[in-house]
Amino acid sequence: MTTPLAPAPCTLPLVEVRVTELDLACLPEAGAVFDRLLALHPAQVVVDLSGCWHIDAAAIGLLLDVHRRLARADAVLTVRNPSPRVGRILRIARLDHVLSIVTDSAPVPPGVTGATRHQPDAEEGPAE
Repeated sequence: MTTPLAPAPCTLPLVEVRVTELDLACLPEAGAVFDRLLALHPAQVVVDLSGCWHIDAAAIGLLLDVHRRLARADAVLTVRNPSPRVGRILRIARLDHVLSIVTDSAPVPPGVTGATRHQPDAEEGPAE
């Protein structure tokens, strides 16, 4: 008689999530969504921030936590299409040196690493 094999963890190549609010007020709900998402063991998570017009320090902490948890599992977090204001906040917080930030609407190829591909918009002006 053979013993049954333990089920392998679900591994998805790519999970995309569109976030429209990401601040302290919605942090518990957003954190719960990311917890459930990370339980799927994705190889890459893309967070689309094109509809998010403000993030705060709590949101930055959440993004860094998700990045850290994914990195431990050899997975990647990519931030896609942050609004000009959010992109500027991310650059001021120097997250563009830690996270992969893309501003094009093309799909993010699998295996993109922490290299930053963010190009500042001409409208944004210099970072403060």
